[in-house]
Parts: sequence; structure tokens; C-alpha cells
Amino acid sequence: MKRLIGLGLLLAGVMYPFAVYFGLAHVAPWQFGLLLGALWLARAIVTRSPGSQWMAIAALGFCALLGLSDSPALLRWYPVLINAFMLALFGTSLLRGMPMAERLARLREPHLPARAVRYTRRVTQVWCVFFLVNGLIATALTLWAPLSWWTLYNGLLAYIAMGLLFAVEWRVRQRVRGRP
Repeated sequence: MKRLIGLGLLLAGVMYPFAVYFGLAHVAPWQFGLLLGALWLARAIVTRSPGSQWMAIAALGFCALLGLSDSPALLRWYPVLINAFMLALFGTSLLRGMPMAERLARLREPHLPARAVRYTRRVTQVWCVFFLVNGLIATALTLWAPLSWWTLYNGLLAYIAMGLLFAVEWRVRQRVRGRP
């Protein structure tokens, strides 16, 4: 059930810009808030980690505000919120505990050498910069761009940029490991 809800939130996040762009003529903003709120509430119920709880509470607050205000302009702030969540998640992992990239790396390789631990810290920092820049672009588009530009960036270009960063990081990781 946890994976199904996670998949629902992932799909909602990926499709969200297009749903806003094409759906505003047929669906009221409060209905977007209700759907997102239901997904986040379900996630909060099945996921008990402290990081997940504060994100769910913030997302539910956003969804409640969206539902009460019924504001089409507020719909455009959701990608900014998600980037802020990711920046907070990756950024706080640098301050305490294990950096996020190291946690993910240890899922495949539990005993990382010191060199790999330093590398994963750097990768986590790079992702923090990515989420900061991506969030600032999403904010600028929310405030000053037409809906079509906002949709293009948040629904396609941001994912292309994320994919490129994944690909570049994978290539660098291969070189660091000594593989061609």
C-alpha cells in the first residue's frame, strides 16, 4: 500500500503541470487540492518517518489553502513546494546523519570506502544546488510567466535537467570507480 501511494504521488507530481494546464477549464482548483490532499494524507498515514511527517503536514497545509482559496494562481506553487521539500531533505541530511546520496548508495553497497563517502557528500551537495536552482526557476515562472511556459518547464524541461544530472553523475561515478 505504501508503494502504491508513493507511486500515486510520483505520478501526480509528474503529471501535475499538464493536469493544471489542460484541467483548469474542467476542474476547479479546490478539486486539485482535494485530490493532492488525499494522496498526502494517505502517505502520512502509511509512512511513519519524521521527515515524511513534516512534509505531509506542509503539503496538507498547502492543499487546505488551495481548497479554501480555490485560487488558480495557487495551483502553480506546487512544484516550488516539492523542490523546497527535496532541498530540505537533501540539505538537512548534510547537517546531521548520513547524506542522502550515501544512504541511497548504501542500499546497493553497504560498506562504502571513505573515498566513496566523500563522493556521496559532494553528490548530495550538487543535488541541493539543483533543487535550489530548479525551485527558483519554478518560482520565477509562477510569478511572471504565462501558464504555457510554466507547464513546459515544470512538466518537461525540469525532468530533462534532472535526467541529465543523473546521467552526468552516473558517468562521473564510473570514472571515480575507475571504470571507462
